[in-house]
Amino acid sequence: MKLRKIKSLCTLAITVTICAGIFAGCGGASEGGKDASKPLVYNVGAVIETIDPALNTAVEGSTVIGNAFEGLMRLDENDKAIPGVAESYEISKDQKTYTFKLRKDAKWSDGKPVTAKDFQYAWLRCLNKDTAAEYAYQMFYIDKAKEYNQGKAKAEEVGIKVIDDNTLEVKLHSVTPYFLGLTAFASYMPLREDVVEGNNTWTEKGETYISNGPFQLKEFKMKDSYEFVKNENYWNKDNIKISGITYKMVADENTSYATLQNGEFDVIGNVPSEMIKSGTEEGIVQTFPNLGTYFVCLNVNNNTDKLNSEVKKALQNKDVRNALALAIDRDSIVTKVTKSGQVPSASFTPAGIQDPSGKDFKKNKFDPMDFKGNKEEAKKLLAKAGYPEGKGLPKFEVLYNSEGDGHRKVMEIIQQNWKEIGVQVELKNQEWAVFLNTRNKGDYQIARHGWSADYVDPMTFLDMWVSGEEGNQASWGNNDAHFNNKEYDELIEKAKTEPDQNKRFEYMRKAEDILLDEMPIIPLYDYTKTYGINKNIKGIHASTLGQIYFDRVTIE
Repeated sequence: MKLRKIKSLCTLAITVTICAGIFAGCGGASEGGKDASKPLVYNVGAVIETIDPALNTAVEGSTVIGNAFEGLMRLDENDKAIPGVAESYEISKDQKTYTFKLRKDAKWSDGKPVTAKDFQYAWLRCLNKDTAAEYAYQMFYIDKAKEYNQGKAKAEEVGIKVIDDNTLEVKLHSVTPYFLGLTAFASYMPLREDVVEGNNTWTEKGETYISNGPFQLKEFKMKDSYEFVKNENYWNKDNIKISGITYKMVADENTSYATLQNGEFDVIGNVPSEMIKSGTEEGIVQTFPNLGTYFVCLNVNNNTDKLNSEVKKALQNKDVRNALALAIDRDSIVTKVTKSGQVPSASFTPAGIQDPSGKDFKKNKFDPMDFKGNKEEAKKLLAKAGYPEGKGLPKFEVLYNSEGDGHRKVMEIIQQNWKEIGVQVELKNQEWAVFLNTRNKGDYQIARHGWSADYVDPMTFLDMWVSGEEGNQASWGNNDAHFNNKEYDELIEKAKTEPDQNKRFEYMRKAEDILLDEMPIIPLYDYTKTYGINKNIKGIHASTLGQIYFDRVTIE
């Protein structure tokens, strides 16, 4: 899942239930309680591009979706998949067929029953190439799903079968240990065909954004807020203790932090880096594990007309890319800018995912000593590439999103690091939604990026770099680098179809080795996540997968 700043059946996930105190205003901790009849106010910190489950790719949108909808499974406080709309399920002996029994009291926010057909419709819609869903590949585990997405199979051939209103059968093309967890992911949420079809603005009004989870949309204000209220038709409504959630979209971190302090915001998702140390000491800032990676993405598309010839030539050179990666002072980034316990990294898969032997999958390409930046080796690589001391290299444009100062500060460190090896850089920023679109279209040279796991397995980090079809941008999914490597693609496909877990991890290990050797992306650090939370707010579930859930929250 794309991260602006900077999922799952698995007992390895680290989760956090936040019961944090927060000081309000400048006069110390607030002793007054919040009116429990008023909605919780959460500032997500950016304009949310979409809350369509099939089209969303960002953590902010996923948080809204995850609190409005419920999949076949949902995540408990330990990020383990537990029954959601499906009250039970059976798995065949070959572990390729799942039969879900839907609870009969599952209803939409307008009172109509949730049926197996609603899941079938939503999943096929996501897979339909006309939808252009970047996350369509997340359903390729289903039999014939990929073929349908590519126009090589019919919808009725896909392994999603409605047995009756309350029974859904799903056939996978291979064993997928984390499939139950996937059904709790945003793309797998159910949708009503009568609500969605023919209405491109269905996500913008309460009367049309019909959902089946704890909260339902009441009002949407463009670039300002989403106001949700408790869904009285939710099957588990008696355990929802708050009246609603208002999601605000204030981008400025300092304004957000001040608004938290004066009590207008109850929760904020981004804390100014300069306030983290003092805020932590005061007890108003909490830092939590986050299974994600902050990195730089390089446009290595050899077939694009959006790069001039000199830039394309340079970025196509593996030695240039590795020189850029080696020159970066990751230690300074985490100690001078992020300051929240982030760990410097030269691996795309972050720490926290274990292989079958219990060993962490993460493997850094560089010696930790090089996390300070190895300028001499970087210069040697540039010379090998035909650019001694950077001579002959074009000036690169590095793109980042403008919300907060953190990204700018990180990019300025990188700009200085690269200048020291003879590489000139111009920094350019865009507002979040525009930035996402620019990067996705490949209309950039170098861009900052972040990725949070959708489930606890290396595949959630690796399958996004599988190549697509030239001329079909949607087929490239989240592969914004346009990385195209046949051997890599083959290894990922083998890993997806290999039932032996040891062999499967071997394939993924080889695939990441290729990724780090080719270096179309430059990992910088493993994420952590900081939140500010009003002292009266209890029971928030902050998942290591990036989302934050409010279904267990109480207000004291």
